[in-house]
Amino acid sequence: MTMRNWVLPEYIEDVLPPEAAQIERLRGILLGLFRVHGYELVVPPMLEYVDSLLTGTGHDLDLRTFKLVDQLSGRMMGVRADITPQVARIDSHLLNRESVTRLCYCGSVLHTRPRGLDSTREPIQIGAEIYGHSGIESDLEIQRLLSESLDACGLRGVRLDIGHVGIFRSICAHGNVGADLEIELHEALEAKDHARIETLAGVLGRETRDALLQLPRLYGGAQLIDAARSLLPRYPELLRSLDDLERLARDNRFDVSVDLADLRGYKYHSGVVFSVYAGRAQNRPDGVNSPQCRNALALGGRYDEVGKAFGRARPATGFSLDLRDLARVLPMEVCSGPIRAPYGDDETLAAELARLRGSGQVVVQALPGVSDGLDCERELVRLDGRWIVRAR
Repeated sequence: MTMRNWVLPEYIEDVLPPEAAQIERLRGILLGLFRVHGYELVVPPMLEYVDSLLTGTGHDLDLRTFKLVDQLSGRMMGVRADITPQVARIDSHLLNRESVTRLCYCGSVLHTRPRGLDSTREPIQIGAEIYGHSGIESDLEIQRLLSESLDACGLRGVRLDIGHVGIFRSICAHGNVGADLEIELHEALEAKDHARIETLAGVLGRETRDALLQLPRLYGGAQLIDAARSLLPRYPELLRSLDDLERLARDNRFDVSVDLADLRGYKYHSGVVFSVYAGRAQNRPDGVNSPQCRNALALGGRYDEVGKAFGRARPATGFSLDLRDLARVLPMEVCSGPIRAPYGDDETLAAELARLRGSGQVVVQALPGVSDGLDCERELVRLDGRWIVRAR
């Protein structure tokens, strides 16, 4: 009889016990931290009708979303590729509060294609969001919460890259850039393709052309914000965007870099955008950078347009990260191994098992006639009328 090979789809994988335990530990740390900062947990469904799931999110998320026909209604449904639009819907239509609302979430999402060659198509997304406040103070709160979150998980040496889509939008608006050309310029700036930017901007006025050519060069430390003020046009909304970036860079807990050509999620975001990167592989004694360190560990920013798309103008800012990526760049938690306990119905044994498990110890009670399957370096034995744990 030929054995069948059970092969999972590409970029889909099982999470085995050590990594699963690490992911669950991180999930508990982060959700507990969000809770004490006033963020309420919501659990949106895996499936929604695509007309609400993709509302206001742009073309990129549409391409990343698996779609299927609902057998009950005949309508097109989607498997969520991002939880943020669902949380925006909950804030707009279910909670319907006028006050500031802080929400958090954690759950699996599914992508039609991986973000990179080393990424999964089934991230475990966790995040926190603030609704109802449009000021830079809520952006700063979100970034501080992200910093505290990574610190609580044991991640050190991270860098925050910040940008602001309002700068590019301001240049395009004042330069009367058409919609199609704006899309092409956005793609060229995101790729930092200087030659293509110069070609595309050649049909524009000198001030607009010169400003667009400066954007990909304005990348580095927070000091370049002053350079941007002298090199870019002094449009009021552009200067306000630079003021916001200066405030975030000054009052942040991260090591901050500024990238004025960072237009990730341009049609989705409406203000500040940011990414967090790990400087070096945390679980590698040789310090070699892992693929996870080259990818952004966390993404976030302001996305007021999402709330507007649901018929209720609610400013919003937040961040999300993938627990699987985070688990892979952190060292595995070293903890005491499981304890092997004998089989039996003795009341004192049952009481000791309850006590040990209540203190967080893993205790496996052996079943008669078979191996317990775990590599237990300790055992529970009875000596002189007392139950004690000793090395095996």
